[in-house]
Amino acid sequence: MMKMTEKQPLLSLQGIKKHFPVGSGLFGQKSNSVKAVDGVSLDIYPGQTVGLVGESGCGKSTIGRMVVGLTEPTAGEIYFEGRKLSDYKSKKAMGKNLQMIFQDSYSSLNPRMTVADIIAEPLVLHKVGTHKERGKRVDELLERVGLAAYHGSRYPIEFSGGQRQRIGIARSLALQPKLIVCDEPVSALDVSIQAQILNLLKEIQKDLGLSYLFIAHGIQVVKHISDQIAVMYLGKIAEFAGKEELFANPRHPYTKALLAAVPLPDPKLRDRERILLKGDLPSPANPPAGCRFHTRCPVAMEKCKVTDPALIPTSQDSRTACLLYDRSIV
Repeated sequence: MMKMTEKQPLLSLQGIKKHFPVGSGLFGQKSNSVKAVDGVSLDIYPGQTVGLVGESGCGKSTIGRMVVGLTEPTAGEIYFEGRKLSDYKSKKAMGKNLQMIFQDSYSSLNPRMTVADIIAEPLVLHKVGTHKERGKRVDELLERVGLAAYHGSRYPIEFSGGQRQRIGIARSLALQPKLIVCDEPVSALDVSIQAQILNLLKEIQKDLGLSYLFIAHGIQVVKHISDQIAVMYLGKIAEFAGKEELFANPRHPYTKALLAAVPLPDPKLRDRERILLKGDLPSPANPPAGCRFHTRCPVAMEKCKVTDPALIPTSQDSRTACLLYDRSIV
């Protein structure tokens, strides 16, 4: 077991993979697998937000589910405070420190339970406090996320999408976790409501010292809340950098394409170079050899077709998986 020190991360992913078997071969054997996550290493430190961004199907939500124990890694290890998650006796034991906010605020809330019962459920499962103490805690959490205590007697269907997401946030805070996985928590909301939820998460983080793994497919959304950003493509991290570094000096061609696609409100800036990606996203069941991005990359070289680039340092605050920056590969 790793020992926790001030310089060690709160959460550490070390070469994690998740392959889902698909198809049947001779005698019912699985003949192929979807490589949803294929060797990802990532650290999150106390009080820090790491944004995880990429196209649908790149594996970012699968990483979130592995972090909170909803899915077991095929390979690699996940450490929390220096301890392997696989060493925990149960998911319940992990739940006090690791929580999740889901994308769909309606299906993640039991429609047959009142809001008060939904928020109190983690406290009941972990046998925290008396019935009266749990009721007081629920009222505090409702007010903390911008709702009123009397909302506790209502059901999820009586609330808007933004209000339901606030309820989900309140539930995730019930056990006072140290890290919350936010799995596209604002993607289904209107832009104005998105800003409210993001600001609420930032306020809560400042007050409680939480860490977030913030998953989104919109790079502008992660910019608003993240300290560092990991850009994923087809199960791997293409680029990892501090927020300011990533937006000021993107290095990976895929990151550049994502940033070029962001609409700009200033007409003077609209003549910037647009990067159009070729073709469709390859299947994670049959990813390209070499660099997985080479089939769509505007600057791909012959060696990109055969060499899988490592994630190497490209500045003090960034790492990039691109052969343009790997001078050891000829």
